[in-house]
Amino acid sequence: MSLIFQERPSDSEYVEAITWGHSLSDGTPMRPAETNWHLVLIRHQGDVRLVLVGPWTTSGMATYEANAEILWVRLKLGTFIPHLPTRKLLDTETDLPLAGNRSFWLKGAAWPFPTAENVDTFINRLAKEDILAYDPLIHDVLRGYTPDLAARTIRGRFLRATGLSRGLVYQIQRAKQAAELLRQGTSILDTVDTLGYYDQPHLTHELKRFIGYTPAQITLSK
Repeated sequence: MSLIFQERPSDSEYVEAITWGHSLSDGTPMRPAETNWHLVLIRHQGDVRLVLVGPWTTSGMATYEANAEILWVRLKLGTFIPHLPTRKLLDTETDLPLAGNRSFWLKGAAWPFPTAENVDTFINRLAKEDILAYDPLIHDVLRGYTPDLAARTIRGRFLRATGLSRGLVYQIQRAKQAAELLRQGTSILDTVDTLGYYDQPHLTHELKRFIGYTPAQITLSK
């Protein structure tokens, strides 16, 4: 394994998970499509970067260098940075400007880099200053709740918070569910039936697009 890492849940209502660790060697693993935003802090050979990542609308290759210390903050779906143009940040990594070796600029203020120990407090401070926001409608709609709002309003709030349409979020989440079922030993045909794919070619197309592997490749890798 070229990455050694730990993960924990977060006490912050804006964060889904916090992961930190280091790389033992260079790597270019396949990464899946992603609906959530991430903040990633990378320290490597004296250099430091704080990167706003994703969402990714398709699978692709990730890259990292050996001997890097990395902190990943996976924001909860529906959490976003209102003053940044969400749609223009899709499928890219955006470096936040540095204010020195220990801080960065965001919305006109210098902020100290978070650590694995204080990142919950850091995120909550961003929210208190209205730099970070959360739209609960995203979670509610994806769980089947039908709000008394126009379809256009719902569509606009999805695009504002995630940069993605409601349908694309659903497709990505379903593909991840399918990959997990296959890793657990569910057959390809049962996965098709359970998750409502039209047929095996439909499943294969969606997994290649969003996960980067075919059903057979996922089954063999478990």
